[in-house]
Amino acid sequence: MAVGDHVTPVSEQTRRESWGDMVERIGAGHGGSSRTTSQVLLVLGIILIAANLRAAITGVGPLINDICHDTGLSTTWAGMLTTLPLVAFAVVSPLAPAIARRIGIELALGASMGLLTVSIVMRCVTSQSGLFVGMFLAGAGIAMGNVLLPSLIKRDFPTQVGLMTGLYSISMNVWAAIASGISVPIAHLAHVGWRGSMMSWAILSLVSILIWLPQLRSRHIPQKINATVNVWRSGLAWQVTLFMGLQSFVFYVSIAWLPDILQSRGMSETSAGWMLSLLQFVSLPTSFIVPVIAGKRASQRGFVGVTALLFLVGYAGLLSGINALDWLWIVLIGVAGGAAISLALSFFGLRSRSSDEAAQLSGMAQSIGYLLAATGPMLIGFLHNTLGSWTIPLLILMMAIVLLFTFGMGAGRDAYIRPAGASKGIHSPM
Repeated sequence: MAVGDHVTPVSEQTRRESWGDMVERIGAGHGGSSRTTSQVLLVLGIILIAANLRAAITGVGPLINDICHDTGLSTTWAGMLTTLPLVAFAVVSPLAPAIARRIGIELALGASMGLLTVSIVMRCVTSQSGLFVGMFLAGAGIAMGNVLLPSLIKRDFPTQVGLMTGLYSISMNVWAAIASGISVPIAHLAHVGWRGSMMSWAILSLVSILIWLPQLRSRHIPQKINATVNVWRSGLAWQVTLFMGLQSFVFYVSIAWLPDILQSRGMSETSAGWMLSLLQFVSLPTSFIVPVIAGKRASQRGFVGVTALLFLVGYAGLLSGINALDWLWIVLIGVAGGAAISLALSFFGLRSRSSDEAAQLSGMAQSIGYLLAATGPMLIGFLHNTLGSWTIPLLILMMAIVLLFTFGMGAGRDAYIRPAGASKGIHSPM
C-alpha cells in the first residue's frame, strides 16, 4: 500500500439514497416554491452541462472525410482532431480543483461552458490552425466539467451520489450517441456543410449557460483542509485512477477500431457503422442503473466483476470468429462499457469525504486516465498495421480488461482515501 494511504470502512448510512429522497430534497420547503425552483434548476443545469461533455467531440469523427476533402488535411492530421481533446483532458484535469478553489465551483463550471462555446465557434470559422486550437480548447472546457461535476454532486447531493451520477452519465452518453448519429445528416442539409454541423453544438452549450446562470449568484469555494490526503500518494486513489484509465482505453479503442474489426470479418461498412451505434445505445441503461444501485452499497466489487466478465466474453466472442453472433458480442461490450464509465465516475464521490477531495481525485484520475486513453487507438492501430491481423490487438484488449478487473476490485472496496478523524498535518495537501 502506498505511503499516506489509509483504508476505513465506509458508513452504510452514507450510501442510502432513493428517488423518494431525491424528490424530498428537491421539494423541501424551507424556501417554498423558490427553493423548489432553485433545486430543479440546479439538477437541470447539471444534466445540461453533462450533455456537453462528449457531444462536441463525438460529432467530429463522422465528419472526418468531409473535413479532409474541404481543407486538404491528410488522414493522419485529421486523426489528431479527435486526439487533441484527450490531450487537453490530461493537461487541464489536474488544474481544475485549483481553479475551483480560486473562483468557486459554480463560476468555474460556467466558464467551462463559455470556453466550450468559444472553441466550437473558433474551429468552424477559422483556418486549419484554428481548427486544431479549437479542438484543444474544446477539450479544455470539457475537462473542467468532467472534473468538477463529481465534486459539485459530492457537495450538494452527498447521499444521492449514485443517483445524480446516473443522471449525468446517461445525459452525457445519450448526447454523445446523438452527436455521432446526426452530424453527417445535418452536414448534408443544403448550405450547412461540416462547419455548420459542428457549429450546431454551440446551441447546446449556450442553452446550458443560460440554465446555469442562477448558480452564478453563489460562489462556493472548496475548502482545502490540512487533513486532506495527498491523492498522488494514495494507493486507493491510484486504483481508482487506473480503473478510470483502463475503461477509457477500452472505450476509445472500441470507438476507433470496432467498425474496422467487423469489416475485416465480412460485414459491410454501413452495418459496421450501425453496430457502433448499437454499442453506444445499449450502454445507456447500465450507465444510469449501475451507479444508482452501486451507490447504495458500501462495496462495488460485485459490479466490477460482472463488468469485466461481460467485457471478456464480448471480446472473446469477436476473437472466436463466430460472425453470426457479432450483434451479441457488441451488446455485451456496450453494456459493460456503460457500467464501467458510470462506476469510474461514481468512485470519485464514493471514495472521498469532501467535495475538494472528490475534485482532486477526479482531476488525478481523469488526467492519467485520458492520457492512457489517448495511446489506445494509436497503439492498437499500429499493431494491426504491423501484424496485418486483429488477433494480437484483441488479446491486448482482453489483457487490459484483466487489469481493469484487478484495479477495480481495489477501487470498489469499502474505503475512503482519507480516514475519519485524520489528524491535521498527517497528509501533504494538494
